[in-house]
Amino acid sequence: MLKNSAITRNPFVIALLAIIVFSVNANAQNGRTIADFDKGWKFNLGNVPSAEKITTNDKAWRVLNLPHDWSIEGEFKKENPATPEGGALPGGIGWYRKTFTVPAASKGKLVYIDFDGVYQHSDVWINGYHLGFRPNGYISFRYELTPYLNFGGSNVIAVKVNNAEQPNSRWYSGSGIYRNVWLVTTNKVAIDHWGTYVTTPKVSADSATISIEVKVKKPAQATYSIKYLVYNSSGQLVAQGGSLPSSAQVVDTMATVKNTIKIIKPDLWSVEKPHVYKVVTQVLVDKAVVDSYTTPLGIRYFNFDADKGFSLNGKPMKILGVCDHHDLGSLGSAVNTRALERQLQILKAMGCNGIRTSHNPPAPELLDLCDKMGFIVMDEAFDMWKMEKTKYDYHLFWDEWHKRDLQDQLLRDRNHPSVFVWSIGNEIGEQYSKTDTAGRNIARELAGIVRQYDNRPITSANNDPSRTNNIIASGALDLIGYNYHEFDYAKFHERFPGKKFIATETTSGLETRGYYEMPSDSIRIWPPQWDKPLVRPGNNVSAYDNTRPPWGSTHEATWKVMKKYDHLSGMFVWTGFDYLGEPTPFSWPSRSSYFGIIDLAGFPKDVYYMYQSEWTTKPVLHIFPHWNWELGKMVDLWAYYNNADEVELYLNGKSIGIKKKTGDDLHVMWRLKFEPGTLKAVSRKNGKVVLIKEIRTAGAAAKIELTADRKTIAADGKDLSFITVKIFDKDGNLVPNTDNRIKFTVSGGTLASVDNGDPVSHDSFRADNIKAFHGLALAVIRGSETPGSITVTATGEGLASDKIVLVAK
Repeated sequence: MLKNSAITRNPFVIALLAIIVFSVNANAQNGRTIADFDKGWKFNLGNVPSAEKITTNDKAWRVLNLPHDWSIEGEFKKENPATPEGGALPGGIGWYRKTFTVPAASKGKLVYIDFDGVYQHSDVWINGYHLGFRPNGYISFRYELTPYLNFGGSNVIAVKVNNAEQPNSRWYSGSGIYRNVWLVTTNKVAIDHWGTYVTTPKVSADSATISIEVKVKKPAQATYSIKYLVYNSSGQLVAQGGSLPSSAQVVDTMATVKNTIKIIKPDLWSVEKPHVYKVVTQVLVDKAVVDSYTTPLGIRYFNFDADKGFSLNGKPMKILGVCDHHDLGSLGSAVNTRALERQLQILKAMGCNGIRTSHNPPAPELLDLCDKMGFIVMDEAFDMWKMEKTKYDYHLFWDEWHKRDLQDQLLRDRNHPSVFVWSIGNEIGEQYSKTDTAGRNIARELAGIVRQYDNRPITSANNDPSRTNNIIASGALDLIGYNYHEFDYAKFHERFPGKKFIATETTSGLETRGYYEMPSDSIRIWPPQWDKPLVRPGNNVSAYDNTRPPWGSTHEATWKVMKKYDHLSGMFVWTGFDYLGEPTPFSWPSRSSYFGIIDLAGFPKDVYYMYQSEWTTKPVLHIFPHWNWELGKMVDLWAYYNNADEVELYLNGKSIGIKKKTGDDLHVMWRLKFEPGTLKAVSRKNGKVVLIKEIRTAGAAAKIELTADRKTIAADGKDLSFITVKIFDKDGNLVPNTDNRIKFTVSGGTLASVDNGDPVSHDSFRADNIKAFHGLALAVIRGSETPGSITVTATGEGLASDKIVLVAK
């Protein structure tokens, strides 16, 4: 796939073009090409001496396409060096090689390779020449290949990935070239890597001033011009212009050109209507375009106020966000745009409008999607500074690499309209010292780097938000970031007069989807001691939102405080989705988290509907738990609802009573004896029915039902369809406690992964079968590059099978 588009490679992004005139000695040639470089790599798990050499025999190596995560293909074991905290999956050393040709016609041009992310400690060679080493597993980086290429002939690129020294992460990292790779070819006069910076210094409903800064890489004394054009989200040209650089810049090999332009009646970017403009910058030589570069632009203005909180485009609002790690559940850390989009769609339907990239720079595709879908992003840089959290983590490389890595993150991400806040660290160890000033000095250094490249607010996620906290005391932060401590929110201004607040991390509620223990109205603090995992048969946590760790709070408790005070600008709940690793409150045999509002497979837990009832205006009525219990057992029945005055509950046609939320209640509850039959809940407003929901006692598991999130996908070898598997009784009721093993057969496509949302399951994500968990399972289907139909069949012993047909176009 070849594109003449910007570094963001986002079809929704906007282009702005500047026109500038210089003097040049070069022949006008075609513009840049950005080639998808993911296909046809060879991979070997394990170290191979001298694998960087052209002569290395790689015929027996595995052929695969990137992005690739080899850890997710491994076996869950307690003994794996990553430990259960890191997902209990293997690491190691892996080698990637690719043989390719560069057209002879490209001689005289510049050729680069762009890696969006490699975990971790990557070394890269081209034709035996060592290009460089990058230790950070989350950073994007580029190498120039031009001096070492055989134009018109064969070339070999080799990448060594070393994730053998573990533990190096507090969550599942994955291993390998797990983000996309691109081969970029430009003329010698071209815009530099991440070479545009577009800001909106003046914005109103009537007009917007757009400031454009462009860095042009060129031979000395080169003559060229730059043209800029601005397109709206409908593709209409709304502005254009040009400017001349100063004469002093003409002799430089890197020239910086600045210009401004005005847009009348701009479409403002908001979470409800995320209008993204496109800024296309063209470089011209003798009136011919030699480079074209697209940059996203969101026209919006926002403010954090010490007393009034957050406002966007002049309208007060709260940031209703979640934290998420980078793994995609059963797909591992290998980035996939559709998988990211699905996660964001599920969150958007809940009412979420914010994402914190915990605790590292994200995949570029995530920011592209947040731009397009309307999410406010807190873009986070580091989980540690000089002080270690795990033995082999980034602290070992801090002194040499932190400045370069932060600069690269800022240059890559600063044009995204979704990025509102920079976070320079998460729960940094240097915050605690009462005598050492290193924490204050580092905080000031990092903030200084950020302000050198961008002027958006800076925060740090502090789990000790006290006045003696070194990071806060440094004065480097624009927003005081609180991790937890919701009991102190109301007194924030007593502690920090005149300062601005953001809840960088909240809650840490614990639930297992579909599992319930009574009574539900008592709070459990698990584990009782934060650093000692709980030992308990089954490793399940009740889904009633009544369990929290010592440092956290329940979802309801946090939201009750957050919604009450204007100065609380927003929150990021830990977490939106369950993730691999960090199986609090347990350890092995658990291998993934319990923190998510949504489980690892993407199935909402019950508390999802609490947020939906509070964060959206759509009518909500959600009753739980299921209605399959021992005869006579006392069961707590909860209901989340909105847009109604009351809810009435019926059992087998008989009213159990009407409940109304009082005070700051976020749900209502009935306690009743179980008897088989039908539960019906009716919500009413002003005496009129709003919604009706029913739950029936299910019989024995009898049949499988498959439902696709999308029946039509792209025939590009990357697009996915997520198939939900439900186990029903003969009457069509979901069987809530069944764990039937389901086997999948796929023709016309491939089974990318399977999952069920169970944090204790050790089934392989790459198998063709998996047990259902509380009646649900998931199959992820990848289309081929050949258009046609894809048939997915699911079978299980004693169950009527089901099949579904997808179309790849």
